[in-house]
Amino acid sequence: MSRIVAVVDYGMGNLRSVSQAVMRVAAGSGLEVVITRRPEEVLAAERVVLPGQGAMRDCMRELRDSGLQTAVLHAAAHKPLFGVCIGMQMLLDHSEEQDTPGLGLIPGRVRRFALEGRRQPDGSRYKVPQMGWNRVHQANSASGRHPLWADVPDGAWFYFVHSYYAEPSDPHHSAGLTEYGSRFTSALARDNIFATQFHPEKSAHDGLQLYRNFLSWKP
Repeated sequence: MSRIVAVVDYGMGNLRSVSQAVMRVAAGSGLEVVITRRPEEVLAAERVVLPGQGAMRDCMRELRDSGLQTAVLHAAAHKPLFGVCIGMQMLLDHSEEQDTPGLGLIPGRVRRFALEGRRQPDGSRYKVPQMGWNRVHQANSASGRHPLWADVPDGAWFYFVHSYYAEPSDPHHSAGLTEYGSRFTSALARDNIFATQFHPEKSAHDGLQLYRNFLSWKP
């Protein structure tokens, strides 16, 4: 029987780039990567990737209307789940973006960068959205560094495009931290869930290593 990694297609994800990156690191592993709109395939998968881009309200609406939300919630309770960009923000309770409720899988809120009029150390103004490469500093929980950071150096560079950021209620759910005006959570983790604000599929070797680690992760 095939071992499936399901990339959830609810109409709002960067599916081509995400799926190609996961397929690349899955080669020879015995895992089959599928892009799917079918809840039964998400339910049957060994692992699930939840991408997302655009506006939070649109993503939540499309996930619900596609019939995939229940399958994603089941996956989040039973199997390794990797959220990407808006797919990370959706895991929290609520977003300031259009006053949008999230999935409530990790306690916390999503907030907009408040950087108007502020300047970066080089004198240039902060821009929102943050767009480009930035460092991610790995956060240690009570159990130490998260296993998905294996073979990824602390302070590695990853690619971001976002105007909103996650603010988990419990700092132990912060697996990665990044500076942009102030320090914010750029990676979340709880039990069998790991998620990033940045795009691993656009982040060269270290991004691929995160996906590679996800495929062998046994939470």
